[in-house]
Amino acid sequence: MKHEDTEDRYCDDDCCAASGNTCTPLRPDAFEMSDDDKIQSIENDFRHIMHTLGLDLTDDSLRNTPRRVAKMFVREIFSGLNPEKKPRMSSFENKYRYGQMLVEKNITLYSTCEHHFLPIVGKAHVAYISHGSVIGLSKLNRIVDYYARRPQVQERLTMQIVRELQKALGTDDVACIIDAKHLCVNSRGIRDVASSTVTAEYGGMFEKDEVRREFLRMIELDTQYQ
Repeated sequence: MKHEDTEDRYCDDDCCAASGNTCTPLRPDAFEMSDDDKIQSIENDFRHIMHTLGLDLTDDSLRNTPRRVAKMFVREIFSGLNPEKKPRMSSFENKYRYGQMLVEKNITLYSTCEHHFLPIVGKAHVAYISHGSVIGLSKLNRIVDYYARRPQVQERLTMQIVRELQKALGTDDVACIIDAKHLCVNSRGIRDVASSTVTAEYGGMFEKDEVRREFLRMIELDTQYQ
C-alpha cells in the first residue's frame, strides 16, 4: 500500500494510517526484485566496498565474504523488510476470561541501526490486557523479531510492535518497553560502552499510572530457572 502522506513510499504496515506514521521507509518498487537477485546485487556491491577498502579478495578468508554478507542481509538480519515473512497473528477466544495483564518479558532483540548499519542488541518487554482475544505466547516474540529484522530506529520499532499487537488483539491495551545497546554509540563516536537506550509505548489502559506501574513491577521480577 502507499504511505498515507508520501506518494513515493511503500508501507507494509496497514495499521499505521489510523495510528500515526510508524512505517519503515520503503520505495514502491521494494519487492520487484527476487531475493536471489537482491543477493547477487548486494554481493557485487559489497565486493566493490571491500575492494575500495584495499582488501585482497583472493585471500581464502575473504573470497566468499561478499556472498555471505549478501545472504545474511536478505535472508536474516533484514528479512523483516519482506511482508511475506510477517508472522501469522491468529487470535483465540479468551474462554477462561483472564482479564488481567499478560506480560512477556526479556524478549531477546537483535536489530540494526539505520543510521550507521551497526547492531542494536537488547531486551523487549511486551504486555496486553485481553478484551476477548488472546494470541499464542510465541507470537509476541515473533512479532518483536519480525520488526527488529530491518534497519531501525528504536522509537519506531517500539511503536510498530505495539501497533501490530493492537491490531491482532482488537484492543488498545498494549504496551512495550525496549532497553537496548546501540553499537553506533558503544563502538564508534563517543564510544560509551556503559549506556543503553530505553523506549516505551503505552496504549489504552497502560496510559493510566497504576496500570503502568504494575507493568513496570512485573518486568522487574527476577525469573530464573536452573
